[in-house]
Amino acid sequence: MKLELIDIAIFVVYILGIVFLGLYAARKGARSKRDYFLAGDKLPWWMIGGSIIAANISSHHLVGAMGAAYSRGFVAITLEWGAILIGFNALLWVFLPFYLRNGFYTIPEYLQRRFGGATRALYAVLILLTYVFVEIGAVLFLGALSLHALFGVPILYSIIGLAIITGIYTVLGGLKAVIWTEMVQLVVLVMGGIVLTFATVKAAGGFESVVESSKNWQMFYPASDPDFPWTMYLGGLLCISVFYCATNQFIVQRVLAAKNEWHGRMGVIFGDFLKFLVPLIITIPALVAPVFIPHLDKPDLLFATLVETLLPKGLVGLVMAGLISAIMSHISGAINSCTTILTVDIYQEHINKNATDKQAIRFGKWSGVFIITVGILSSILLIGYSDKPVFLYLMNLYGLFTPGIATMFLMGIFWKRTTAKGALTAGLITIPLSILLEFVFPEMPFFNRTGIVFWTCMLACFVVSLLTKPATAGQLEGLIWDKESLKLPEGERKQYRGWKNPTLYWVLITAMVLYFYVRYF
Repeated sequence: MKLELIDIAIFVVYILGIVFLGLYAARKGARSKRDYFLAGDKLPWWMIGGSIIAANISSHHLVGAMGAAYSRGFVAITLEWGAILIGFNALLWVFLPFYLRNGFYTIPEYLQRRFGGATRALYAVLILLTYVFVEIGAVLFLGALSLHALFGVPILYSIIGLAIITGIYTVLGGLKAVIWTEMVQLVVLVMGGIVLTFATVKAAGGFESVVESSKNWQMFYPASDPDFPWTMYLGGLLCISVFYCATNQFIVQRVLAAKNEWHGRMGVIFGDFLKFLVPLIITIPALVAPVFIPHLDKPDLLFATLVETLLPKGLVGLVMAGLISAIMSHISGAINSCTTILTVDIYQEHINKNATDKQAIRFGKWSGVFIITVGILSSILLIGYSDKPVFLYLMNLYGLFTPGIATMFLMGIFWKRTTAKGALTAGLITIPLSILLEFVFPEMPFFNRTGIVFWTCMLACFVVSLLTKPATAGQLEGLIWDKESLKLPEGERKQYRGWKNPTLYWVLITAMVLYFYVRYF
C-alpha cells in the first residue's frame, strides 16, 4: 500500500510527538526511586484506569484478537470481558487493600512478606519469562507483521525500530514517562479504532449488518471446541484472568502508584468501562467483515486488509498511529515492569541490599536496555510460528506460566494454613506439568490444560501445606483476607459517599457485562 503525503505526515508527527512527550516527562520522573518506578505515588483515578487499558490493549488485540474474532466469532470477546468479572474484581475487592496499605513497589513483595524470599524470586523468574516472550516479543512481532503487510517494511526492521523508539523514553523516564505517553496513546488508539469500525460497518451494509451478525453471537461453545470450550470457565480463564489483572506487575503497577485507595478503586472501575468499550471496537469489524471479505487465509491480516481496503488518505495515517500507539504503550509498560522487578526484587534483594536511589535508578535503566534486547530476539523467533491466530498463541503461553502464580497468591491470601513450601511447590510444577500435558494430550484445548494445571497446583499446595509447618499468627497479621479488609481507611471514608462511591459504578459495569453473557449464552 502506498502512503499519501498526509498519512506520512500524521504518522511522523505522532511518533515525534510521543517521543518528545516521553523525554519531557523523563526530565521530571527520575528524582527518586519512588518517582522512577511508581511516578511518586501521585496518580489520579482517570490516569490509573486509562493507563491500565492503554498498556493492556496492544497489537495482539488490534491484530490478534480481531483475527480470532474473524475466525471464531463473538466468543473471542469473552477473554476480555471475563477479566471484568473475574480478574479486576479480584484486584478491586481482594488484593488492592493489601498492596496499597503495605506500600509495595512490586507484587512479589507480598509473597516475600507472606512466604519468604524464595517465592518472591520464583515469581520474578516466571513473570520475566512471561513479559519477554508474550508482552514484548509477541507484541513487537504482531505490529511488525501489520507494517509489513501494509507497506512492505521488512519485519525485522520494524521490530528493531519499534523497540528502540519506545525504549528511549521508557528507560530514561520510568513510570511517569510511561503514563504520560499512554494517556495520549489511549486517545489515538480509541479514535483510530472507532474510525475503522465505522468504515467496516458502512462497507458491510450499515448497522443492519451488525444486527444481522448478532443473530450468530455466542459466548459459550461446546466442551469439545479446540479453542473456546465452555469448560474454560472452570479453571483456565479463572487462572489467567486472576493472574493478569490482580497479580501482574505490568497491570497492577499503576494501582500501586495511586494517590490513595479511593483513586486506586475508581481507577480500576474506570478501566472496567474502557475494557468493555475497546474490545467492542475491535470485535465488531471482525464480525461484519466476512460480508465483503469472506475468505481470508490468514486471520491476523484482517486489520491490515481493512485499512488497505476501506480507508481514504489521511485516515490511514490516523489508524496506523492508533496501531503504533497500542504497540508502544504496551511495550513501554512491559519494559518498565521488568526493570522494576529486576531492580527491586533481584538487584536490591540479592545483589546490593544497601543501594541508594541513584544506584537503583541506574540499574533500572541498564536492565531496561537488556530487556529491550532480549525482547527483540524473542520477537524474531516468532516469525513463522504457526497458522493459528497469534492471540490464541499468546493465551497458550500464558497457560504455561500463570497457574503457579495464581495459586501462590490465591492460597496465600485466602488460607492462613498455606505454607512457603506449599506455595513453592505450586510455582515450581506449573511449567513442567503444562509441558507434559501439552506433549501427552496435544489436541487438548489450552484452556482445559491450563485449568487442569491450575487445580493440580492448588491441590499440591494444599497437601504440602498440611504436611509442613505453618506461619504464626503474628507473622500473618495484615496478610490474610477477611471482612475487615473491606473496611476503608479512616481518612478516606468521606470520599465514598454519594455519587463518589465506587460501588455504584462497579454495579453498573458488572450489570452491563452480565447482560451480554445472559443474552448470548
